[in-house]
Amino acid sequence: MITSFFLKSIPRKLQDSLSMTACCLYAAKLNRSNFLGLSAQPASYFFACWLAWTSISVALAENITCEEIDETRIWISPLNPQVDEKVKIIAVSTDGPISELALIDNQGHRTLLQSRRRGGPPWSLIADSEAFSKGRYRIEASRNGQSIACRSFSIGESASQERLKMWDLATEAFYSAWVEELFGAPREENLNFPSLEPVLRNTERNFLYNYLGLNEDKSLPLTPDCADLPYTLRAYFAWKVGLPIAFRACGRGSANIPPRCSSPSIMTEFTRGISSQTNFKKFSRLLANTVHSGSARTGLKDESTDLYPIPLKREMLWPGTVYADPYGHILVLVEWVPQTDNRPGMLLAVDAQPDNSVTRKRIWEGTLLFANTDNAGPGFKAFRPLIPMASGKWRALSNNELIDYPGFTSFSLEQDQLTPNDFYAKLAKLINPNGLDPMQAYDAMLTALVEQIETRVTSIDNGEAYFRKNPRSVIPIPSGAAIFQTIGPWEDYSTPSRDMRLIIAINVLNNLPEQIVRHPELFVLSNQSPEKIRAEIEQYHAQRIQESSIRYTRTDGSSWELSVAEVLARKPAYEMTYNPNDCVEIRWGAKPDTEEYATCRRHAPAEQRAKMEQYRIWFREARRPTQ
Repeated sequence: MITSFFLKSIPRKLQDSLSMTACCLYAAKLNRSNFLGLSAQPASYFFACWLAWTSISVALAENITCEEIDETRIWISPLNPQVDEKVKIIAVSTDGPISELALIDNQGHRTLLQSRRRGGPPWSLIADSEAFSKGRYRIEASRNGQSIACRSFSIGESASQERLKMWDLATEAFYSAWVEELFGAPREENLNFPSLEPVLRNTERNFLYNYLGLNEDKSLPLTPDCADLPYTLRAYFAWKVGLPIAFRACGRGSANIPPRCSSPSIMTEFTRGISSQTNFKKFSRLLANTVHSGSARTGLKDESTDLYPIPLKREMLWPGTVYADPYGHILVLVEWVPQTDNRPGMLLAVDAQPDNSVTRKRIWEGTLLFANTDNAGPGFKAFRPLIPMASGKWRALSNNELIDYPGFTSFSLEQDQLTPNDFYAKLAKLINPNGLDPMQAYDAMLTALVEQIETRVTSIDNGEAYFRKNPRSVIPIPSGAAIFQTIGPWEDYSTPSRDMRLIIAINVLNNLPEQIVRHPELFVLSNQSPEKIRAEIEQYHAQRIQESSIRYTRTDGSSWELSVAEVLARKPAYEMTYNPNDCVEIRWGAKPDTEEYATCRRHAPAEQRAKMEQYRIWFREARRPTQ
């Protein structure tokens, strides 16, 4: 007999057909007459059963209307797939990994799709499927042999998919999975781009490339800087899927007050049907002219903000989460790499620089600055959700609403209650919950520092390219704290923020032996005393910095190699190496009357050097001044 539980698990049309078949066979067993108006002959029973089973086959072929649950959703790109066009599929789950994706055509033929797995949470499975013929299809996602989501779509028909209607848990998970795929690469790869443009124009990376079918990504100008990057990613996603986005005009704060913002501008143009590239370009220009580093440094308790603080918990820190440091640098989380028995865990993020370059980097104390200050609200933050009202307008949720609002990351002041030391210790525990072997911890820090130095090589090279095109140019230096934040060539090619972070990173690596003694709970010490391990790491440090090196290009085009030991020894020089008017040799701390320095041909004006001497204390103390 067909149980009610089984019937509930299959589509209505199949339920009817299976019920009819069951009745047919049951009647035949009892030799009842006049079943379905047929005579009580065996041939008649079999004919009725054959009709019922045929209807099952038809139901299987025709049933391509699938139900999805909130925990797992499937997305198809492009929005309206055409015949012989490549189709991309992504299934995203918030309650556990997805095992496989299968394609079912309108004949009921099932094909498992080759897919790549990312994340957790949210978990995603991504597949590409080559040219389809016209017709209707469905995608099924399964976990451990059980179907957990299904999505139907059509090839060669208009309006084959509905656009999204609101920001909710499933949409946020889709955004997170999209960001993770966008910057996905082997964890060992040093991933960097001249701007965001080549990332979004990469059909393999960008799930939403040409999603609207308008060739809308061609020649799309996207060159956000540090503060613009998270907003640009969010706006691009909203444009493609048809959702509203909000942003605010904000001040920059003062020595004792964090930046404050006005009421939100809620842009709903993308919700009114497919928007052209022209509309998005107009909006992105408005966005870039409005947001700045102060937009993310708003006070943690403030209600009138685009971003709000969230709990410092692994399950809350999804790709797409924004980190705002107290001095204005912004990062976007892109991937968690789990800890294994033989490999440390990693948390990866991307940032943009004033020269518009975009780089993926490891999160560690050398790149993620946290401080308790009166003039900023630092920490991990999420975009404040927008919800529709009965009037058809949209509004942003308040902090109190976000404490228990289902489907969105909770508002939390947890980070406000942590000292910098506690913040870094807790974050280290999230990245490596089983603790780290001290040698592993050191190697991970050294690798992250070398990556940081290598990205500085690229930034300085960009400045040298500018002077090759403008050989007689002298870039004006701003006054005071404005050296960290201004506009024009100084913003593009100077490196005061990067050099301060480099100084901090050097301090962190040098201080690791003391960190082991201070926080032994973060390490696997194998019954050895923290003091003994400290001595071993100090010896290991002296050896490893001699073995690692970087190269930079001197003024005459020749390559010069610096060991990491030399880079670290030049830390005092980095207090005065951020001025792009100086030659590249000076910017790497070369001393006059040395072979390395001999190729130098450019020097900053004396009055600029005098200003820099006044500001040197900020770098020596690794303390960025307030605006």
